[in-house]
Amino acid sequence: METRRQTNKGEEGMGVNTGHEDTATATTVDWRGRPSNPEKHGGMRAASFVLGLQAFEIMGIAAVGNNLITYVINEMHFPLSTSANIVTNFIGTVFLLALLGGCISDSYLGSFWTMLIFGFVELSGFILLSVQAHLPQLKPPQCNMVSDGERCVEAKGFKAFIFYLALYLVALGSGCVKPNMVAHGADQFNRDSPKQSKSLSSYFNAAYFAFSIGELIALTVLVWVQTHSGMDVGFGVSAAAMAMGLISLVSGTLLYRNKPPQGSILTPIAQVFVAAILKRKQRCPPSPHMLHGSQNNVLVGSVATSKFKFLDKACIKIQDGNNVKESPWRLCTVAQVQQVKILLSVIPIFACTIVFNTILAQMQTFSVQQGSSMNTQLTKNFHIPPASLQAIPYIILIFLVPLYDAFFVPFARRFTGNVSGISPLQRIGFGLFVATFSMVAAAIMEDKRRNAAVNEKKILSIFWITPQFLIFGLSEMFTAVGLIEFFYKQSSTGMQAFLTAITYFSYSFGFYFSSVLVSLVNKITSSSSSDGWLKDDDLNKDRLDLFYWLLAVLSFINFLNYLFWAGWWYSYKPSSSVPLQSDAHGEEFMGQGFNSSKIVADVNSIP
Repeated sequence: METRRQTNKGEEGMGVNTGHEDTATATTVDWRGRPSNPEKHGGMRAASFVLGLQAFEIMGIAAVGNNLITYVINEMHFPLSTSANIVTNFIGTVFLLALLGGCISDSYLGSFWTMLIFGFVELSGFILLSVQAHLPQLKPPQCNMVSDGERCVEAKGFKAFIFYLALYLVALGSGCVKPNMVAHGADQFNRDSPKQSKSLSSYFNAAYFAFSIGELIALTVLVWVQTHSGMDVGFGVSAAAMAMGLISLVSGTLLYRNKPPQGSILTPIAQVFVAAILKRKQRCPPSPHMLHGSQNNVLVGSVATSKFKFLDKACIKIQDGNNVKESPWRLCTVAQVQQVKILLSVIPIFACTIVFNTILAQMQTFSVQQGSSMNTQLTKNFHIPPASLQAIPYIILIFLVPLYDAFFVPFARRFTGNVSGISPLQRIGFGLFVATFSMVAAAIMEDKRRNAAVNEKKILSIFWITPQFLIFGLSEMFTAVGLIEFFYKQSSTGMQAFLTAITYFSYSFGFYFSSVLVSLVNKITSSSSSDGWLKDDDLNKDRLDLFYWLLAVLSFINFLNYLFWAGWWYSYKPSSSVPLQSDAHGEEFMGQGFNSSKIVADVNSIP
């Protein structure tokens, strides 16, 4: 908070008090804590260093996550269903911890220092995984899980402890780094400037391009290294990739526009609920301009007409003639209340992406095992690692994403007037619709593979299951980027990393739901004559095809549910940012030069 006060003094000395560009500058500082200069700091040049970190970081963790199930089964000797849950729980934890990273960044450290500190935590986890994979003393005795599965010794005790310690150091580091990469890169642009607003939209596509490049290298080169040189070397290469990412991050230090932490981001939210409860018996004034903080004309109409009207009572100033300032826990500003309403209103949008991420979980678990039971031979001497199948959509996407940004976005912009071509909500919806067909393709191919193996004694080529990866890759390009852009643009000043983290929180729920769904399906489908659809370690005995059909049905129902919420519940407008902070007396703490004619989100259309 001291940094923020010093920054404001410097801004006053420079005469910064009006205009969109000045507003953006007034809330950002350079690496020394001085007001940033639009001509020297920020822009795509600065964001490119963050994109470097994003590419290298995803390269390292994707190589671990996407081939982890093979390591857990073959080296740690866990059963298939347990191994699948270990992988989904690990990835789910990564995304769950994104909320912690966003909260720490916005409240205390800022994006840059959060990325740097937790980047080294992630690096230490990669190194420990590599050491365990290299030393026989830290692993169970070698054995073949396919032919001698019953005699293989499962990792327990100290060996299991080292494995989980290394794995969750990676999870902690990656989880806290992820939302800040996107937020810090996007912070390099002033979203109130029409020109930079277009650049911001391009940045989100560039971020996904960097993500695709990292995934592609991880799923080809790094997985090949893991398969042919050993998991110890593979984990070591992941550590090297993470180190390169941190070097990229530090290299852009002199160019970054940094948004100082604003203090606790959760306190102003809690104050709204407490104040609304304490004043639950009060009646809202007839005019919204009588609400506390309405003198700044911020979001007044939206507060008066939107849902969650009970929260408006937090803005009621008790008129008792004493002129005593009420505690911020009893009196909140209009801006605070509106931001809480926005957070509540995006919950259904967030919830509609959970099933989508449950499908993603299958691509990294059962689909990899599906490929392992097929013919992986490409040439006489070359076999395709099953985990590398996930590289197929990214090969397409490294060409498709630039074409989307260069041609589709300008074309669609002519008709929609939206700087992103189509709105983030439309982009999310299209992705959710397409995701259903990835599971339809997966179910059809698994039925064909199983029939060939069981009835015809034939092993199909691994390329038969490529359609499910291709279709889901296209789906992810629309849903993932749309979701990140949606949450970032709806955030207030000082909450960008936290709101972006909600995107990853959806991934977490999806992977955890996958674990629950697998266990639930096994329990329901088990009988005296059957062990359940997914209970056997042999896919030829399991009914993975039926599980995929179940996911296809859930995905389509989820899409219809999304249409309801996105079409009826929520509408928004791209806007300038609205700080959520309040001072010691509940007065709103707003950056100089704020343009009150713009709003973060508009929920007026809610009946």
